[in-house]
Amino acid sequence: MKVASSLKTLKKRDRHCQVVKRRGRIYVINKRNPRFKARQG
Repeated sequence: MKVASSLKTLKKRDRHCQVVKRRGRIYVINKRNPRFKARQG
């Protein structure tokens, strides 16, 4: 998983990417391709 300073660019990498907020952290998750996972904060 990548820890990123900007998640907007990571969201654009794939059309299945979703931005989710969990426990005060923001995550990019992708069910189709898990290698696009990322976290911020």
